[in-house]
Amino acid sequence: MFEDINKTPATEISKLGEFGLIEHLTSGILPTQPSTIKGVGDDAAVAEKGNGMLSLYTTDMLVEGIHFDLMYTPYRHLGYKAAVVNFSDIYAMNGIPLQMLVSVAVSSKISVEALEEFYEGLLHACKTYHVDLVGGDTSSSLSGMIISITLIGEVKKEKIVYRNGAKETDLICVSGDLGAAYLGLQVLEREKKIFKETPSVQPDLSGFDYVLERQLKPEARKEIINWLNENNIQPTSMIDISDGLSSELNHICKQSEKGCQIYEEKIPIDIATETAASDFNLHPITCALNGGEDYELLFTASINDFEKLKQNPQISIIGHITEKNSGCHMLSKSGEYIPLTAQGWNSFK
Repeated sequence: MFEDINKTPATEISKLGEFGLIEHLTSGILPTQPSTIKGVGDDAAVAEKGNGMLSLYTTDMLVEGIHFDLMYTPYRHLGYKAAVVNFSDIYAMNGIPLQMLVSVAVSSKISVEALEEFYEGLLHACKTYHVDLVGGDTSSSLSGMIISITLIGEVKKEKIVYRNGAKETDLICVSGDLGAAYLGLQVLEREKKIFKETPSVQPDLSGFDYVLERQLKPEARKEIINWLNENNIQPTSMIDISDGLSSELNHICKQSEKGCQIYEEKIPIDIATETAASDFNLHPITCALNGGEDYELLFTASINDFEKLKQNPQISIIGHITEKNSGCHMLSKSGEYIPLTAQGWNSFK
């Protein structure tokens, strides 16, 4: 007889959210292989490789209608972005991506020519970042396009960086600028809505080049990792910003058992992002904190590295790590302490 699954009320996945669900499903999993160093809970899993090196493994899934919309996403851009977001995870461990496997499920609406364009984007990303595409799988789909990428990288054992190493007084640093990708998405969604209501009206994307590029064709920050290594700066913790600054800071602080304080005036926001935010009646800092998909690197470093870090115009020092009980806060320009909560992207909502 089948077990009665209606004995207890079912829990909706949306109540847990993506990270809550992962924690719920994997909390009891313990590695049994001696070579496994780090499993679930960071940007990549870590295993012994030998000769002083560690292997890094990460995987990501992109689902049509959830993570991308083919109405406004060119297949080449989709392929490029699908690869780059995985490269970013490896860089967030202070490592180098090496090999990639790609699995794709497609419905009958997608042509061979469209898939060729998608693979052109993948291969362009691989060429740009010196990664080999070494395999994968294909399947049919009844619900649109599904992309699954697994990436293998490596890092020297003494250079590995996890999320859990932040220490009190450490500097909080971020590469590039934040919030642009979210505004790019808002532009695309607005023009899609207008087009569906009035198909004769052509999309108006003028003036939004920067935020659109950040959304459709992001880059992983390989050059930041190279610069840190060249200048003998070893981050104490690191994560890439896929779900918004606030969410990623909470990950670092939770796993490091620390608090943090950042300063609104120090958060890097491009003028094009500020202009686009104004167009949508949004506050730029809200987009930076909660927007996501910037794929910049958020890391902590010793205060002793302050003089070196401030020499790099692509790195902003936005705050510092505090003791755990102080919590996670942002000091606004008006002098108000605002709690930082994880409000970033949740695919289950």
